[in-house]
Amino acid sequence: MKRTEAIFDESLRAAFSYCVQQVRNYDYHHYLCLLELPPNMRKAAFALRAFNVETAKAMDVASDPRIGLMRLLWWQEIIDKIYANKLIENPVAQALSSVISESRINKGWLKRSVEARINDARRDVTDIPETTGELEKYAEDTVSTLLYMTLQAGGINSTAADHAASHVGKASGLLLLLRSLPYHASRNRHFSYIPAEVAAKHGLLVQEGGRAEIRLDSREGLCDAVFEMASMANVHLQKARDLAGTVPAEARPVLLPAVPAQVLLDSLSRVQFDVFDPRLARGVLGIPPLWYQLKLKWHSWKGKY
Repeated sequence: MKRTEAIFDESLRAAFSYCVQQVRNYDYHHYLCLLELPPNMRKAAFALRAFNVETAKAMDVASDPRIGLMRLLWWQEIIDKIYANKLIENPVAQALSSVISESRINKGWLKRSVEARINDARRDVTDIPETTGELEKYAEDTVSTLLYMTLQAGGINSTAADHAASHVGKASGLLLLLRSLPYHASRNRHFSYIPAEVAAKHGLLVQEGGRAEIRLDSREGLCDAVFEMASMANVHLQKARDLAGTVPAEARPVLLPAVPAQVLLDSLSRVQFDVFDPRLARGVLGIPPLWYQLKLKWHSWKGKY
């Protein structure tokens, strides 16, 4: 029995180690945020963030979009299996299962996160979001939900913290979508992340064969559209910070993703909101890694986000 338990413990340690490595490799700026969490919250946070990495990159690493979609649907099934206490041979699922058994994370939030990715993956190439509200909802369902689950795993029950997490998640989600525009444009998916109402206002929306399309020919128009969407993200950041006085101290480290969101916002401002400017790809979100770490440490030390 002891040997079996030792093997199980070793397998679980390996699963959590894998989660940490995945977050470090694919989501470095948030990896550094998680290191600022209290030790008792890190395991859950890394498992949840690794789950987010797995679902976020499913479409990008697949050679065929159908394979990426199948991977997302597989994760939807895995969530059901985890809550049914079934064994799964996947390190992220194993770590997630362990965390859920300890903290009973809301299943609905996990399902919502995957369903948002699935709906995004199923978009037709001509399916342009009509309003910025649609992108805000996507950010809420993916990024904000991740923060809700981290708060719950840490045993933090606070309406103010949840409200702040909602705004931080929306800001972070919108800004990361803007940052990814060059990559998605190279894969003919830039249309998904500039809503029609914004594109039309800045001369990016054209009618072709009875269908609306977004063109990135006008760099000035694109910069203006990015500025408008970044301004929305900034409003969410300000709303989150306005709540800081009512957010419990133990919840503030969970909201540290507001720092990389602000860093990205500042980097976009420095390049006049030109998402194709190569300076955005340098260092961490456009600034030297050491400077980024110092910003994060300062906010963590001051108990701010």
